Amino acid sequence: MPPALEGKDVLACAATGSGKTAAFALPILQRLISKPRGGTRALILTPTRELCAQIAEAISELSVHTPLGGAPVYGGVSMGPQEHALRTGVDIIVATPGRLLDHLRFPYAQFDRLEVLVIDEADRMLDMGFLPDIRRILKRLPTRRQTLFFSATMPPPIAQLTKEMLHAPVMIDHARRAEPPALIDQRAYAVDATRKSELLLDLITRDEIKDAIVFTRTKARTNRLAEFLEKRGVNCGRIHGNRSQRQRETALSGFKDGRTRILVATDIAARGIDVDQLSHVVNFDVPHVPEDYIHRVGRTGRAGSTGEAITFVSPEEEKDFRAIEKAIDRVVERIRIPEFSRPSALAPKGLGASNPRSPGRPARPSRAPQGRPSNAANASGKPQPFFQRGTSERPTGRAVSRTHGSPPGRPSRGRPSRGRP
Repeated sequence: MPPALEGKDVLACAATGSGKTAAFALPILQRLISKPRGGTRALILTPTRELCAQIAEAISELSVHTPLGGAPVYGGVSMGPQEHALRTGVDIIVATPGRLLDHLRFPYAQFDRLEVLVIDEADRMLDMGFLPDIRRILKRLPTRRQTLFFSATMPPPIAQLTKEMLHAPVMIDHARRAEPPALIDQRAYAVDATRKSELLLDLITRDEIKDAIVFTRTKARTNRLAEFLEKRGVNCGRIHGNRSQRQRETALSGFKDGRTRILVATDIAARGIDVDQLSHVVNFDVPHVPEDYIHRVGRTGRAGSTGEAITFVSPEEEKDFRAIEKAIDRVVERIRIPEFSRPSALAPKGLGASNPRSPGRPARPSRAPQGRPSNAANASGKPQPFFQRGTSERPTGRAVSRTHGSPPGRPSRGRPSRGRP
């Protein structure tokens, strides 16, 4: 905060859950409170609707005893209230790039009095294809301003953007080696891809998971897993890019106030959901890159609290998970339950194996030689149904083995769309 309070440009890398929002919000409020009001004087750009709403809520809480005000601007909702905020010149605007560009097509969206620009989660914006949008927005902003730039990683396009935007920035690096917070207990289950949903249900039923955000690879898998759990009496919500803003807000509020135990989500929620005392994060699908793993598990163990991160690792995903272990410089304990290590013909359709190298595309089933029925065929040669409704194996008396890791308590060290939100 000191460099920001001094009015200097800042280039910062910080771990998730480390208090970045307060680090830029408090200096902004301190700077604006002593100056005459009139016109928007601070703009904060974020990649997702959830993060946008969360930052706007945090600023509202921090400024409750001041005359300053802010407003969120994101897609999926009416532009009317957002237009009113821009016309009246609310002090702080928190926006996603796509919706802000929609408003910038009209003359009421003016930022000629802008003093502070914040770019939050810049690397995530790059992943979502928002870099051209950011450049278009920059052309509409005053060049004389303070810029606070936050990014978990620094790929070449982001590094080039910082050179264009920042003037003699103060470098702050609290994420030199990306890793989950120390208070998060990490473990992995070696499981067949067709048994993941059953394993998750088993952990929930036995109360090994009290409440959790469950991350899946695609929107379709999010829907299928949520439906699987709901049919078996588990209250859960879902969040992904195809859900309306009202549906996403309802799911998130229901999870935060305890009406639902499980929130199934794509990575749209990995950066932008802050839930107090969240006990578990479950990686139903192993993420493709270590940075996504860091941000997923960072939803728990926030602000000094403890939490658990569970990852379901199928044989097809072992390579990706070893890359994650290398990145975090740790060998994660493996737990193997024999009943869930064997393939199942009763797996919910669409929740079986998927190609780790091709997100969202299920692996092509192998074909049996002509003249022979395949393994999924009965004696008549007709294919058996991949998923039989209402059936669920409930194995009991299972044996548990731990492999590929250190004993509990002694972690070993290893070498380790663009859619507008």
